[in-house]
Amino acid sequence: VLYKDRLAAQFDTVDCVKNVFKINPLLFFRGEIPLYYERALTPKLSIELGIGVTYRNYLALSFVGDDADDFGAGTKIIPRLSFHIAPRFYFQDDLEPQGFYLQPEFAHLQYSKEISLKMDTTGVFTGESLLDERTYDDLRLLAGYQILSGSSNWMVDFYGGLAVRSRNMVVVKENHDVTAETYTYTVTETSDVIPAIFLGVKFGVGF
Repeated sequence: VLYKDRLAAQFDTVDCVKNVFKINPLLFFRGEIPLYYERALTPKLSIELGIGVTYRNYLALSFVGDDADDFGAGTKIIPRLSFHIAPRFYFQDDLEPQGFYLQPEFAHLQYSKEISLKMDTTGVFTGESLLDERTYDDLRLLAGYQILSGSSNWMVDFYGGLAVRSRNMVVVKENHDVTAETYTYTVTETSDVIPAIFLGVKFGVGF
């Protein structure tokens, strides 16, 4: 009881790191730039919130049920907001948010691009366009280890885990008829639920 009381008293001091801002540079390749904020609520519990913006997904390959963005003319990337919310449970009592943890998380991601319709192989556009949009809602279970530098307030957060991903995808496919030298377009909407795997690292500063 005395230990718990002393820990609670130390946790409330102004010198104790209870807030952390973090970035995840590896998500750049997945087409997301989020900023995370973690707030320690107790020596074992914190909450992490994230908000960001999505753009071109460089890792959108066929094995994840997506396709690579067209880097050519006629494809306009539409930035969308993304957000994350997660309680985080640390396995040991600590004055600051560090150590091994378990984290259930909800994340919402949306990738949008506007596809301009081509008239023919000369590259002339018709002036019309179609919206290609992929919406992902994730329920994730992550485990990781966060460590605070012994000489500064910099933090490193290593994590990995699994997720159930609900996808709603409006996919625009461009078809090129070589013989007629024309383009046709098909729009397919699908919804499904798939598993997903996560592995990454975040860098942050606490205060």
